[in-house]
Amino acid sequence: MHRDTQVALARRLFALIDARRTDMSETCVRHPVSVYTCATILQQERDRLFSDRPLIITASSRIREPGDYLTDDRCGVPILLVRNRNGELNAFANTCRHRGARLANGCGSGVSSFVCPYHGWGYNLDGKLRVLSPRDAFPGLDCDHVDLVRLPVAERHGLVWVLPRPGGKIDEDTLLPGLDSELASYDLTRFAHFETRAIQKRINWKLGIDTFLESWHIDKLHRESINPIFMPGIGLVDTFGDNMRIVFPRRSIVELRDQPEDTWDLLRHTLVIYVLFPNTLLNWQGRHFEMWRMFPANGDDPGQSVAEASLYPPASLHNEQMKSYWTRNLDLLTGVVEGEDFKLAEDIQRGFDARTQQYITFGRNEPGLIRYHERLRQALASC
Repeated sequence: MHRDTQVALARRLFALIDARRTDMSETCVRHPVSVYTCATILQQERDRLFSDRPLIITASSRIREPGDYLTDDRCGVPILLVRNRNGELNAFANTCRHRGARLANGCGSGVSSFVCPYHGWGYNLDGKLRVLSPRDAFPGLDCDHVDLVRLPVAERHGLVWVLPRPGGKIDEDTLLPGLDSELASYDLTRFAHFETRAIQKRINWKLGIDTFLESWHIDKLHRESINPIFMPGIGLVDTFGDNMRIVFPRRSIVELRDQPEDTWDLLRHTLVIYVLFPNTLLNWQGRHFEMWRMFPANGDDPGQSVAEASLYPPASLHNEQMKSYWTRNLDLLTGVVEGEDFKLAEDIQRGFDARTQQYITFGRNEPGLIRYHERLRQALASC
């Protein structure tokens, strides 16, 4: 984050701390419970948010070198990402053109081709068929005309988007309006992937995101875990097109008051959350970043979701000596979110499913929630 931005945000935070308040919306909002329970809405979301829009799949550093690959199925489309020999990133449907078998699983490095485990058809890293087996069984078919199904892919500021629909196009200028320079300043390519954990819960996918969008619950729900670290009930919310930046201060931020402004390091004393629409959170935590991706886990049940948490420390600190340190960080992160936030969210989901009330209420002190769900409604209504 640029120095002038850090200073401006710190000034705003100190004003809120002194006033004992947070950024506020103009009014409170009645929010329909049906957005968490309605199967029709879930289908609209799957069609319009998880199929027709580019989705963040990973950080570039996770597939850094030629021959690195990664597979992803969270949006319902089997995706194969691979970096070719020229360092370019390709995205394909992870299905063989012969009988549709899956070509790869998980992630890996150093590959030069993908060979179908079913009948041995082979493809290079640009998706070109190179082995047609048995060749004499397919008259009129040759390797030059049977490529893997290509998916649009974009790589920007250390993040990778894929449009899970062939034939479309990603307009990179619309991905990070107003945040391009800011995210570029983090130089995310300097960070190395440590570990990714998946958390499947009996909650709607949006409830998973909701838990990150306000801090009024910290001194209650997280009294014994992270409350000693963060100032509850204080936060900044700024919107950038579809996306948001939310800043929550750590208690240590008061140390900056005695320092010259031109030395302020806001990033050491805050949690900065970039809400990258529709389903990704990029969280800056002092000297590392985390990526959360939320997805529906079942096409028919709005009350099932999977959250994927990835930790990216600086590459210089990603080694065997630091392994236990970063494991403890990830344990704390997933322990708080799964054991406290998502555990409570499961109770909320059960209440919603009981259909005892039609609405919940977002207060003026919860502008992140109001803005995020407003943007969701606009996205569904505009298609």
